[in-house]
Amino acid sequence: MKKLKIFMIVLIILFVISLVALFGPFNLMDKIMMKIYPREYSNFVEVYSVEFQVDENLVYALIKAESNFNANAVSGKSAKGLMQLVDDTAIDVAKNLSLNLTNEEVIENILDVDFNIKLGTKYLSILLNRYENINLALTAYNAGIGTVDNWIQKGVIKSDGSDVENIPYKETNQYVRKILRDYKIYQNLYEEA
Repeated sequence: MKKLKIFMIVLIILFVISLVALFGPFNLMDKIMMKIYPREYSNFVEVYSVEFQVDENLVYALIKAESNFNANAVSGKSAKGLMQLVDDTAIDVAKNLSLNLTNEEVIENILDVDFNIKLGTKYLSILLNRYENINLALTAYNAGIGTVDNWIQKGVIKSDGSDVENIPYKETNQYVRKILRDYKIYQNLYEEA
């Protein structure tokens, strides 16, 4: 029994030494968190965040929630790519951007990382401008503009987005809370870095 305890202590010490050697003695937790909350595709996210005036940390939090950075993700509802765009939304946003593409070309290219992030970030900026707050923009990104407008009209949720706990769709309620949490994590991790 005593040999087992010594063996376990030695193993723990070796594990800690390995972590320190791998990540360095300082900011170990930040480095671990940066692996969990990456900033993949930054070359596209940074460009479109600036172009469409959306905080890039919000875009990363949305991508993490939507696809966990899987560029080929396709949902059961046929949402596609990193930012999980459905065909109709992608087509509408492409028209809003005055892209000279047919509907078929938009759909063909929806999984392209650059194109998907461009359209998704633009769509998020449209929602942010429409609702003038992050909470409702995220709610509409998930549940749809018509649904959110209906909830506001019926008094189910407030037009200022201050009562996300009242979002009636469980999936959307959890989605918005998750992105808001991850958004704060991204801000804390990368604005201090």
